[in-house]
Amino acid sequence: MVSTVPFPRRPSDAPRRPSDAPRRAAAAVRPDETVRHWYENELGWATVPGTPVDLLTGLRFDVLEVPAEAGYAALRHLRPGSPVAVRADRMRLFVAAGSAEELPGLLDWLEWGSLALDLGATGSGGRVEAPLPPGPARGTHGGSGEAGADAGEVTPGGAAGSQGAAVWLRPPEPGCEVESSLPTLSALGGGGGGAPDLVRLVETMASECHRVRLRRGCAQPLAFS
Repeated sequence: MVSTVPFPRRPSDAPRRPSDAPRRAAAAVRPDETVRHWYENELGWATVPGTPVDLLTGLRFDVLEVPAEAGYAALRHLRPGSPVAVRADRMRLFVAAGSAEELPGLLDWLEWGSLALDLGATGSGGRVEAPLPPGPARGTHGGSGEAGADAGEVTPGGAAGSQGAAVWLRPPEPGCEVESSLPTLSALGGGGGGAPDLVRLVETMASECHRVRLRRGCAQPLAFS
């Protein structure tokens, strides 16, 4: 009986595509770098060195922070491209750089300055947590990385976020200058080149913050001595 030996296999003539496994492995090990790359390269926003990734305020934008319930009522004053983020039961609205310094005087002018409002501002020299980028650039920054596609949704009185991590409700658009979509004081009276009016935004948020404060005060049980 004659045994036959199979011919050796010829190597494939088709060129092999380079594997993206190393890139994926690097992103899995350093997810914060994926987040940082999205902000610095896709948006041109400055970040703070270190982890988790923080955004520098006062350069291209400032940030106003209110209870999400109050912020939701003010969204009608924004343009579709105006960035808005949420973290748990808080909402962060991105406004024109310099707005944080204008806020105390603006509240006084609107006759809200004498009341304690849950309305904060972060401006020049400050930082805010970088919200999780939308879509594939999300990574696992600042949380478990399991935030779903609807993590940025918020309803009146509701909350959003993945285990406390900030997420975008209205994300900024890569390749677009964010400044033109930010609420600004110069938009008062129709100026500002079509930018949202900061005065109307702050007036609505102040009013809603006051209502939230009153509602929470009424909900607390009375103390008896």
